[in-house]
Amino acid sequence: MRKILSIDVGGTFIKYAVMTGTRSFKIIAKDKVPTPRENHEKFLAGLTEIFNNNSDVEGIAISMPGLIDTYKGICISSGALDFSNGHCLAEELNSICGVPVTVENDANCAAIAEVKSGALTDVKNAFVMVFGTSIGGAFICNREIYRGAHFCAGEIAPTFQNIGEVADEKNTYHYALSAVEFQERCAKILGMDSKEVTGEMIFDLIDENDDDMLDALYKYAHGVATKIFNLQMLFDPERFALGGGISVRQSFIDAIQDKLDEIYAVSFDYLPRPQIVACKYRNDANLFGALYRFLRK
Repeated sequence: MRKILSIDVGGTFIKYAVMTGTRSFKIIAKDKVPTPRENHEKFLAGLTEIFNNNSDVEGIAISMPGLIDTYKGICISSGALDFSNGHCLAEELNSICGVPVTVENDANCAAIAEVKSGALTDVKNAFVMVFGTSIGGAFICNREIYRGAHFCAGEIAPTFQNIGEVADEKNTYHYALSAVEFQERCAKILGMDSKEVTGEMIFDLIDENDDDMLDALYKYAHGVATKIFNLQMLFDPERFALGGGISVRQSFIDAIQDKLDEIYAVSFDYLPRPQIVACKYRNDANLFGALYRFLRK
């Protein structure tokens, strides 16, 4: 029986799980801690502490945002965790913890999990979108992650919404389509501090047909559907799998389907339409994907 420590680094929290198995794996312990954001040293110390509390494992599998050279374990560009840019995290943790370490982009991890045993087991080409602090993307070509020449393939967040506007962060999909941004917009509508508003609260109101929250959801879903349409024209995948905590709610998937209906109603008749599904592993997709990446090292 193998035992692996899988770590999912996010912009707000680090989720981790001890996973055991041989051919199939299950989570036997899981927790989360705030992501150290001060500097790389404290970030590394935070990861080390997680290992020290779960040191009876044979390896560490890490999922994290940014451009990752997964073959060398180097954080080329780590997004909000830019203090780690250029660091070989796999080598650093290996020298401290004494066990093998793999590092993979978080959206790629979600995609790997869904291809291996989730919502994409029966397709060859697919696209995964993960909604969280930012928005992540991964393109699956012939059941493998397509990484591109610079490990940048599938990166949705830095792409621009409107070519006629200023090329700054507010004009990117990182700003427009993150689940956190959607939550903050809803908080403003409710006249509440964003820290007091949860995704569960928003979607409970949506499921109760609250007009203001429904309007906010459909505006958000329009942006998601537009991006899906554009990605469909570029990559022509068979299926899109949507992940992150927000994908748990069927009303989110339904709103995107409705907005795609509107887009395709005014598009050329012959354009293909992909299937839209929720990721099977939802919030645990990155943990399982990081594990599967480790097992292939």
